[in-house]
Amino acid sequence: MTPHRIVTAPDLAPPVGFAHAVVAAPGSTVHLGGQTAQNSTGAIVGTTMADQFDQAAANVVAALAASGATAEHLVSLLIYVTDVRAYKAALPELGPLWRKHFGRHYPAVALFGVTSLFDEEALIELLGTAVIP
Repeated sequence: MTPHRIVTAPDLAPPVGFAHAVVAAPGSTVHLGGQTAQNSTGAIVGTTMADQFDQAAANVVAALAASGATAEHLVSLLIYVTDVRAYKAALPELGPLWRKHFGRHYPAVALFGVTSLFDEEALIELLGTAVIP
């Protein structure tokens, strides 16, 4: 059972790859810590936005699984990047990686350009909230 319903708004542009609003159903809320492209040793892996998104998304899914949740339980995802232009340029690569980790589930998403992340080598950080029904 999906823990939420997607809200559509006729006055907003059609969402592509995200939802404008999500209403979470009752359940247990899971607040994920920010996930970067760290591997199991704590090292940042990958040098491109796509490589790092792939690892960060895998880390999100692993943290969800450890909490008893799945990608379909995500109700929001905040994406922090150190280069918005590079993120936009990587969109053709990011779409298939999104589907690899999250399927065709699109939570409420926001993208933020930041000057840096905690790990100097990190290009992207994903911060999610999920609701387990």
